[in-house]
Amino acid sequence: MSGAAVVRPARPDDAGALGRCHLACWDEAYTGLVDGPGFRAALTRVDERVERWRRVLAGPHGTVVAVVAGEGAGDAADEQVVGFASAGPQRDEDVDLPRELYALYVRRARWGTGLGHRLLQTVVGDDPCSLWVFRDNARARGFYARHGFQPDGAAKVEPFFGGAEVRLVRRAGPPATAG
Repeated sequence: MSGAAVVRPARPDDAGALGRCHLACWDEAYTGLVDGPGFRAALTRVDERVERWRRVLAGPHGTVVAVVAGEGAGDAADEQVVGFASAGPQRDEDVDLPRELYALYVRRARWGTGLGHRLLQTVVGDDPCSLWVFRDNARARGFYARHGFQPDGAAKVEPFFGGAEVRLVRRAGPPATAG
């Protein structure tokens, strides 16, 4: 995946590319990490994931996409989604933070390029926030720690993927060395 990525708000016509990117990111990030009964099957259900994104993008949403120009004529329909992030109001009643990061995914070929940082900055900036991450996902936990997120002691098992999750919170902006 070559070319600089542009981060922009997701549009309804991004649903197809976003759904495919979402599944590819799950495969790249979670294979070998989680083994819930729905995980492997979900990777083959492209139409379901695309339809879910159609519904999300049809209303108010806090989703941005990272896109690169494809190999074709260079119009918007030729863009390839290589990452995305979603954030919105806090869903956990036991957290006193107003924002939650619902999702942040980047294709493996873009890991370590700063794209995850750009996506995070776009959807939550330096605001206090919470998120859930797989306990054993050392790469993601390191990324979030560099951005000021720390475990708050809450944990759960995510039933769809079958992995243990921990909640991370950031009550102030990230440390000066985040990146």
